[in-house]
Amino acid sequence: MTDSAKTVQVHLGERSYDITIGTGILAGIGDLVADRCPTWHALLITDENVEPLAVRAGESLTDADITTDLIVIQPGELSKSVEFADMLWRKCLELGADRQSVVVAVGGGVVGDLAGFVAATLARGLRFVQVPTTLLAQVDSSVGGKVGINLPGAKNLVGAFWQPHAVLIDTSMLDTLPDREYRAGLAEVIKYGVILDEAFFEYLESNIAGLNRREPNVLQHVVAQSCQLKAQVVEQDEREESGLRAVLNYGHTYCHAIESVTGYGVLLHGEAVAIGMVCASRLAERLGRISTEVTSRQSDLLNAVGLPTTVPIMDHDKLLDCMRRDKKTERGALRFILPARIGHVELVADVREQDVIASLNEDHG
Repeated sequence: MTDSAKTVQVHLGERSYDITIGTGILAGIGDLVADRCPTWHALLITDENVEPLAVRAGESLTDADITTDLIVIQPGELSKSVEFADMLWRKCLELGADRQSVVVAVGGGVVGDLAGFVAATLARGLRFVQVPTTLLAQVDSSVGGKVGINLPGAKNLVGAFWQPHAVLIDTSMLDTLPDREYRAGLAEVIKYGVILDEAFFEYLESNIAGLNRREPNVLQHVVAQSCQLKAQVVEQDEREESGLRAVLNYGHTYCHAIESVTGYGVLLHGEAVAIGMVCASRLAERLGRISTEVTSRQSDLLNAVGLPTTVPIMDHDKLLDCMRRDKKTERGALRFILPARIGHVELVADVREQDVIASLNEDHG
């Protein structure tokens, strides 16, 4: 690894691991795997969109004397299915996988979730290394050990907590990420500032030009700090048992409902998160918990990096119906993660539905 690479440690006892973050460090994946989880065999899982990156990773693994088999799946959320998991289990066995094999996921959130689920379940658990290639995966889904697949109409319902042995994040992979996907990832970055770290939020406000230009030093800092903040939450509530990990769902009650009502794929997840954060902040305003400045700072920053903040025209009753199925809902009562200030959020119960509807409109008063 280069001297400029940063390391974020995730402290989880015997399941602890390092996240290595740098620019142009993909070529070091072979040495990283050989060091962190010595093996004779790597099962390299990727999708068609990032296959060239996976090929480069495979060359590095081979150079480290690790026999490497490349498995390429179709891109997209539909691949996170029982059918694809079954295909991968069978393929891994055909390729001679045993308890010493290591699964290496090179791709975005879908690849990481699916490959991680296969690693968690095959032979009662294979070692697993994440190489996230999208900004969203680098700052969110690759950290924390959540892996899983979808059932028809039930996203991420089948899964496990399976921590990787290592995560390698090469921010130069973001150079070729489509603009819309890159900006969608920034929504989760901004979320970390709102929920946990006011100084980080201020850094983002001061570095809008660097974010928009994808400057390597800015990206490396942003990814490292986002990973550090998520790691702190995961360390305290690894399996979502204390409720602390719920703060990571800021904006997501609105987000998931908007995605569902508009139809998955109309908005990228990060775009819906951006809209959801602004709505949640408006709701906090309406409940007298914050000033209008807290909301305007969020919407100004989101708009400055090219993210939407306006709720699409939709059926409000359908939206509320989706919200009632949110995992934070308790006995039919809506509950939301809401800001008390920039850098701190709280779980708020017994929110009236008329206040939720009012928070959808910019002229909410």
